[in-house]
Amino acid sequence: MASKSSLNDGRAFDFASWPPKLSPEQLNELVSTASAYSLAHGLLYLPPGYPLDSPPPQAAIHAPLSLVPSPFPRDLFESAKRLQTIYNVLYSRIAMNIPFLDEVMGAEQGVGRVDDFIGELWRGWKRLRDEGKLPQPLHLGLFRSDYLLHIPGDQKPSLKQVEFNTISISFGCLAQRVAELHRYQLAATSYFDSSPYLQRDNFPPNESISGLAEGLATAHKAYVSQGGNPRSKILFVIQPGERNVFDQKWLEFELLEKHSIHVLRQTFDDLITSAKVENETLTVSSTTEISVVYYRSGYMPHEYPTPAHYTVRLILESSKAINCPTIALQLAGGKKVQEVLTRPGVVEKFLPEFSAEQIAELRGSFMDMWGLDEDSQDAVGSTETGGQGKSEPLGTTKARKEFASLVLKPQREGGGNNVYKDDIPAFLDKLPPEEREAWIAMRLIEVPQGVRGWLLRAGSVGYSSDTLSAHNAVEAEVVSELGIFGWALFGKDGEKEKIEEKEVGWLVRTKGKDSNEGGVATGFSVLDSLVLV
Repeated sequence: MASKSSLNDGRAFDFASWPPKLSPEQLNELVSTASAYSLAHGLLYLPPGYPLDSPPPQAAIHAPLSLVPSPFPRDLFESAKRLQTIYNVLYSRIAMNIPFLDEVMGAEQGVGRVDDFIGELWRGWKRLRDEGKLPQPLHLGLFRSDYLLHIPGDQKPSLKQVEFNTISISFGCLAQRVAELHRYQLAATSYFDSSPYLQRDNFPPNESISGLAEGLATAHKAYVSQGGNPRSKILFVIQPGERNVFDQKWLEFELLEKHSIHVLRQTFDDLITSAKVENETLTVSSTTEISVVYYRSGYMPHEYPTPAHYTVRLILESSKAINCPTIALQLAGGKKVQEVLTRPGVVEKFLPEFSAEQIAELRGSFMDMWGLDEDSQDAVGSTETGGQGKSEPLGTTKARKEFASLVLKPQREGGGNNVYKDDIPAFLDKLPPEEREAWIAMRLIEVPQGVRGWLLRAGSVGYSSDTLSAHNAVEAEVVSELGIFGWALFGKDGEKEKIEEKEVGWLVRTKGKDSNEGGVATGFSVLDSLVLV
């Protein structure tokens, strides 16, 4: 049966009717306008195989994108935007709650005992705390909360959170550009009057470039107000050979043109020799004072191949520069934290000033999840688990029984790390018992069925699909994930708390339905935008 979404006027949107019918000639025109617009407006990627030691980019391709925006219920889009303020405050308070992070993510009591990467970050952070080498009380978070539509059976659609991201938030800039592309295509072609939903009022504005840059600029100004050099720069800590460089460059351009703030880009390898802290001031390359450290890397273990890479992370953290994120805020984004927040009474302790209605809306975005190591019904949930074989924790036993409706997640970002459905039993057989604490089980979100889309990748028709055409676009059954961006500048002065925060735009990533993962940079998804229904 087709999934449907209720409309305010009582009609219903049939997801299986999407996208509207387009002729080959119409698709050719959309491909032509999308490619030209993207190349002219910086919706760009570096091509595969671009040399890591190349000079500044001299060639580019358009980013992978959708030709037609994806349908999304208007009321749930507005709900996601409302929730962002609550999530901004929630994760700010988690990052400031040292005992909570020590218990959940630490190397003495929590996930860090069995996850070497998390443990190394936590131990370094604790060492700085113990030595009094955290002189900057402020944290900056650039956040993205990711959601899917959940439509079990014939029930009304609801909004369910996939994850909350606290480090290396990507595609904010290209998300705005693809929304602008779809508005341009609407103006240029009216999408050939192929659907009554494809109207200007149903294309929500997206100002994520200025919004994310505002967060960075607010932190820079706070640093200057503390006595920092007004001519200090924001440091972007980047990956070597970054193909997604233009998504970062739009932030760099916005910071200079709108806020007169300069950006310096360096990798961890660069910083091992260039970064130093004297009198708590961070300088790079001898003379450049840094106001804000913005990480577009540093979220995966392979990015710290030597002890020197961990050391330089701690050097940056031990300065007066405002880190985005701090180690504490990176730890707060762990999947184990997400799971613990679903337990009764936890979010309420962090959010005492929010109304019961707001808390209910927040909890309504949670999916059922639990830790593989959990051995109590309160943590695992009330579902009957059956026998507990070989002293296996209830959380693992439940995952074995209900694997067909689950995904297992480790404490990782960036895509390609999860274990799905039929792969779960064999994975659990091989998972050492001492590593269970690093994994959570999450109920799979039941996405709309039958919705399709036209996906375009530069120079390739190799995307998995059942339909290929000469116009180089691919039609496939798809799943679309909505991300809402926000920022928060927060900290404590003694017992006094300060949180300045804002919701600042959105992102849509669309992937073929048979792909379990969702990262654009990892090759699973295309960039997309919304048509509200």
